Amino acid sequence: MKKTIITVLKLGFFLGLGILFIWLFVRQLTPEQEHEIIVSFTKANYWWLLPVFVVWFLSLLFRAIRWNMMLQSMEYFPKIYNTFMAVLIGYFANLALPRLGEVSRCSVLTKYENIPFSKSFGTVITERVFDMLIFIVLFFILLASQFEGIHLYVEEKVYEPLSEKFNMENFSFHFIFIVLGFFIICVLLYFVLRKRLLKWKLYIKVREQIRHLFSGLKSIFNLKSPWLFLLNTLLIWVCYLLMTWFCFYCFADTNDLAFAPAFAVLIFGAIGFMVVQGGIGLYPVIVAETLTLYGIVETTGYALGWLSWSAQTLMFIVLGIISLVILPIVNKKHK
Repeated sequence: MKKTIITVLKLGFFLGLGILFIWLFVRQLTPEQEHEIIVSFTKANYWWLLPVFVVWFLSLLFRAIRWNMMLQSMEYFPKIYNTFMAVLIGYFANLALPRLGEVSRCSVLTKYENIPFSKSFGTVITERVFDMLIFIVLFFILLASQFEGIHLYVEEKVYEPLSEKFNMENFSFHFIFIVLGFFIICVLLYFVLRKRLLKWKLYIKVREQIRHLFSGLKSIFNLKSPWLFLLNTLLIWVCYLLMTWFCFYCFADTNDLAFAPAFAVLIFGAIGFMVVQGGIGLYPVIVAETLTLYGIVETTGYALGWLSWSAQTLMFIVLGIISLVILPIVNKKHK
């Protein structure tokens, strides 16, 4: 009963957070802007979603192949279709609750491939660590390559509004002073309360998670073909980039945008999926704000964000359900 209540609360929290972001954006729209968003959807060229689906399918295939490589390094050799459908089920489950997807995909291989759950889960942790490292590298590449535009956006949308709101002439100095003071307070509290902190369940849990992350990262070095693993990882991100770029062709105002805006939308949009489960509500807002860097009005960017998010979510749901139905049938015939 307690677990059920916690699960419901988690689901309600992330759903409520997504609705909050939707409300915060929509309440600022004028009737004319709302009409522009509707017009953007009616005039969109939805045929460009077909290559989006194809590239998305390939990204999942590359992810399944990469996962198989990690399992093979531990002398487990699952069938690729089981791994592929396990990945699909994982994405489908992640729409509901964080971490549920990782548990679900590992449970599939435990059931149909007799791979111990703890070992397959360790490879998933390794995947997440490696993907996060790649994301951090790409994030700094984005900042370095498009620093001027991003800097102007932060100056206009963040620095100046905060400076006016708090009426500070030396806002940067005060901000740095506040952050430094907060850091010093945290360090002092740690040394004062460290004995109690070491016994705190949350601290112990976080410490264990960090330890597992580092141990999982080390397993990459046991791969038989590390360069092939890296290649599959890069192909996954290339597919993500192409998906974003193809979505631009759905709207007349964005069909002439190049790879640079697609790269920015990909990286900043990924943050939306990290902050809110499934990216609901926040992802379209981030897409809209990012595209303003390239002269695209917010209404068009918001419509594009919702179209991209809806297409991905629909694919996760449909293919996830299909995989749940097909898995027992295919494995029964194989057996």
